[in-house]
Amino acid sequence: MQISLLHRLEPLLSHLSPPHRLLLVQFLRFGVVGTLGFVWDISVAHVAKPFVGPYYALLISYVVAGSINWLLNRMWTYAGAAHGAAHRQLVMFLLANSVGLLLNRGVGFTLIANFPICRQYLVLPVLAGGLCGMFLNFYLSRRLVFR
Repeated sequence: MQISLLHRLEPLLSHLSPPHRLLLVQFLRFGVVGTLGFVWDISVAHVAKPFVGPYYALLISYVVAGSINWLLNRMWTYAGAAHGAAHRQLVMFLLANSVGLLLNRGVGFTLIANFPICRQYLVLPVLAGGLCGMFLNFYLSRRLVFR
């Protein structure tokens, strides 16, 4: 499957300049990592929700998913980028993505507060918030964290 997808993208990629090709590949990889992060995010939120409620569950799940996403982005998405000290980069990643978190969780909390179905099924506010924050997080990660 992965080979056929790359084969289909080949004509598109061949028309792009090397910097634009790199940007597209990084964005696609960031999206894959983000999709996995969504799975970790919602899983941790569902496990934590009975113990701490939906709001704190979403905050806890952000830190867990964000840390895993940072590691995968460091190792795969931005593998060719210069990396500083891991602990500093993790903190920068979480701080930079906290801006996206405000948008992400703001949307999620608003949906939880206004729609009972979102309180019951946390997947809905997490998905909506994640989509809203994705582009901002990619931009900030690329510009501030993985330079």
